[in-house]
Amino acid sequence: MGLTAIVVASAAGVFLLAPRLAQVADWLPRALYVTDAGLALAGLIWLALIGVSYVTNRALLPSRFAERGLLLKTLRLASRVGEVFGVQRDWTDNAAIAVYNRLAWAREWRVRANEMLILIPRCLSRTALEGVMEIAKRYDIATFVATRGAYARQAIRERRPKAVVAVACERDMVSGLHDVAGRLPVLGLTMQLPNGPCKDASLDLAKMEEFVRKYLR
Repeated sequence: MGLTAIVVASAAGVFLLAPRLAQVADWLPRALYVTDAGLALAGLIWLALIGVSYVTNRALLPSRFAERGLLLKTLRLASRVGEVFGVQRDWTDNAAIAVYNRLAWAREWRVRANEMLILIPRCLSRTALEGVMEIAKRYDIATFVATRGAYARQAIRERRPKAVVAVACERDMVSGLHDVAGRLPVLGLTMQLPNGPCKDASLDLAKMEEFVRKYLR
């Protein structure tokens, strides 16, 4: 939807500016229409490959053209376009994270336990926190409790892990993936919020352990 909006907006811009563009060169408006159509076709091919990768759980595109590149650049765009059409941001963010994780899962990436970092927020319930710490202890993986996104990014800069398993709400996860996932492999686990934001959050501990095992050698 976001790519469609960009293509339509570009075509509309060329249409409105066509008289002035024609004064510069007669062929310029037509060339811009062709360029816009080419970008639309490239976008459709890209979306098709992303879709097939998602369905088949196979990495059909290099990571810089998928979950660690172009897809990251569209995450926020998808949220904003969804809001314009009345779609709740949490819903679009959740869908975007699901696509990202599926593509990231298809990559064969392995690290040692001391090269991985688990990032969790401070708002986890005591039960959820104890569960995460038990997993971290079982596999001997460093864990960092981030009170803010900036501290999570600082922890990554200081510890320099080669892979991260992160836990956050949908909005913070999209922001974190946008800032970090282009530089190192990340799997993101969203939380359940039974008592509202930033309080007693829970998570799927079985999925957390599955994410951890995915990256371990």
